[in-house]
Amino acid sequence: MITFTLWDILRNLLLATRWTILLSLVSFVGGSLVGLGLLFLRISRRKAGRAFAKYYIELFQGTPLLMQLFIAFFGLGLFGIDVPAWLAAGLALILWSAAFLTEIWRGSVEAVANGQWEASASLGMGRLQQMRYVILPQALRIAIPPTVGFSVQIIKGTALTSIIGFVELSKAGTVVTNATFQPFAVYGLVALIYFALCWPLSKSSQILERKLNVADRNH
Repeated sequence: MITFTLWDILRNLLLATRWTILLSLVSFVGGSLVGLGLLFLRISRRKAGRAFAKYYIELFQGTPLLMQLFIAFFGLGLFGIDVPAWLAAGLALILWSAAFLTEIWRGSVEAVANGQWEASASLGMGRLQQMRYVILPQALRIAIPPTVGFSVQIIKGTALTSIIGFVELSKAGTVVTNATFQPFAVYGLVALIYFALCWPLSKSSQILERKLNVADRNH
């Protein structure tokens, strides 16, 4: 009978953790790029652009991520398109995270005083110039804490990708449990690794928020 030490279990879980981190980074960066484009549509003066962004956000916020993963992986297969699990996982998480990031950033833009728009317009700035030089720098300061906080949700959301066969941390936990028959040890370590990934981000979000609140009071 093969025996597995705690180090054997941890080593296998850490190997899978690399894929969790990579998928989280891809999802956050890709979601940020898509979200930035949606943000400009969401606050644009064109009715069609605002409507597209609005319905996109409602669709991806109003449906479970699990369903979106199934559609990305199995739905495209109905049309004869073979999608690898890692690609389906990345695509679904990018589109999902973009919807939430857009709303976080929209709220941050709208938190900037209307006087800033008026002042920049009086200087002859166009809409894009206003956004680039006046509004976005101020909105970024407001958006950083909730954006960092949402990155925790992305990391935890990667666990759902195991349902379509992507081997990340939680899937590796299942595989290792089946091999070792030590569910408490395995899933205890899985929980600790997720905590080690998420806690620093949650803490940094809280610290940033406190610093910004102090800065606002000083002004």
